[in-house]
Amino acid sequence: MTGFDLLVRGGLLVDGTGRPGRPADVGVAAGRLTVLAPGEAPRTGGATEVIDARGRVVSPGFVDVHTHSDGVTLLGPSGGGADDGSGRALVRASVLQGVTTEICGNCGSGLFPALPERLPAMRAEARITFGGDVGMYADFAAFAAAHARVPRANHLASLVGHGTLRAGVLGPVDRPARPAELRTMCALLDASLSQGAAGLSTGLIYTPGSYAGTDEVVALAAVAARHGKPYVTHLRDEMSRVEEALEEAIEISRRSGAALHVSHHKTAGRYAWGRTERTLPRIAALRAEGMDVTCDVYPYTAGSTALAAMLPPWANDGGLAALTARLGDPAERDRMRRAIAEGVPGWENTVGNGGWDRISVACAPRHPHTEGRTIADLAASAGADPLDVAAGLLVAEAGEVTIISHSMVEEDVRRVLAAPYAMIGSDGVPKPGGRPHPRWAGTFPRVLGRYVRELGLLRLEEAVHKMTGMAAARFGLAGRGVIRDGAHADLVVFDPAAVADLATFTEPLLPPAGIDVVVAGGRVVVRDGEETGARPGSVLAL
Repeated sequence: MTGFDLLVRGGLLVDGTGRPGRPADVGVAAGRLTVLAPGEAPRTGGATEVIDARGRVVSPGFVDVHTHSDGVTLLGPSGGGADDGSGRALVRASVLQGVTTEICGNCGSGLFPALPERLPAMRAEARITFGGDVGMYADFAAFAAAHARVPRANHLASLVGHGTLRAGVLGPVDRPARPAELRTMCALLDASLSQGAAGLSTGLIYTPGSYAGTDEVVALAAVAARHGKPYVTHLRDEMSRVEEALEEAIEISRRSGAALHVSHHKTAGRYAWGRTERTLPRIAALRAEGMDVTCDVYPYTAGSTALAAMLPPWANDGGLAALTARLGDPAERDRMRRAIAEGVPGWENTVGNGGWDRISVACAPRHPHTEGRTIADLAASAGADPLDVAAGLLVAEAGEVTIISHSMVEEDVRRVLAAPYAMIGSDGVPKPGGRPHPRWAGTFPRVLGRYVRELGLLRLEEAVHKMTGMAAARFGLAGRGVIRDGAHADLVVFDPAAVADLATFTEPLLPPAGIDVVVAGGRVVVRDGEETGARPGSVLAL
């Protein structure tokens, strides 16, 4: 046996399968792994670098199954268009918490595909979701080529977003797709899946995806099924109608033949608290019947999204320009106010289920003084109605306002985390500036520190499996998510007694404690909790 490029010696191997940890050394050569019995390594001819992992856990690199990191590395050297330190922190936050593969294109929103003539108009809309000029791409191949020109520390895979696909063919309009348009959408989806995209995602609370009926999604999910790739959905409602929305997702999966994955499963808003006691048994029963259905979850009781998503769907019909015009019209604002108070059939209505006092501004680039404050507080200070304050902020920021929604309860989060078919995803939204949700920097160490070590909700091996092997299997990441001979050399070395999230809503990008070493593509990208500058990451074609 020849020598290794890297030898991780003396650690407790937790291999990503869920099996009990065991002492073992792990060698890396040419980007692949070899598992060695303790004491076997000296007979192999040594190693270029040796990492002492005594007292540490050695696990596969974490797979973040739910991110919105589609464009952050395309924004410039720091992820903010300038090498300013804070932007660099935004880009590196994921890998510092041990994530070696990110899956983007979630919630129906991504940077591809679209008809060529639609790409210029979609760039402005992309700014709202991703911040900055990240570009739009005709297909997965063009998206991957753009990322290949920008060195990255970890790997990236991408789903095809239904909302982006719809906007790329129809535009941001509230009407059903015509038969010819649906055929074009299916063809664009088929091409990107053939090129290596990981599956189809929907965000059925977000426009323009919310304008689609069930039949449209079934037709598209059937394309994913032919490729053996999953249908991944942000349900049409995660609040008072969450059970009905889950049934729609089940119908789409059954009719299309696609495996079903429910994104960031939650029962949010005061009218849905506790309903995981019904949704989780429903999923478990489906699995017992043989249905391929899974979900992911982040370990926080607050979510994050765009402020515009707090408005009724018709407000966004026609895109940003149309929204801005409506927000400037007092009569239209009154109509929006009534819609929030009374509800709209088929609309989730986050504010109506919670209140403006649970919605705080995360990022408003031109109005940083609003960041960290609730809309209700801003309105009280101004002696104004909260809807008018939200409308004024959206107009002034050209729609680029991100919010934090404090909408869940801990009991529901714990139930989903404990579900044996639930994996871990940050739902991180790494937009430059402001105060992003701390989940982008803290999700994985938070699970290991709080829910494994402190609360005992999960066994260590179980938690690692949710972060690695289970996730890799769901999304077709062959040779990743497990430590075995010949697997890709993506590793994390962490201290089980110290690992913890340090990021907060006030300081959301603080790196975690206890993540000592991260290896991606066979190279050390984090050592002693700091980036090394190595950039072995790639876009994965699946």
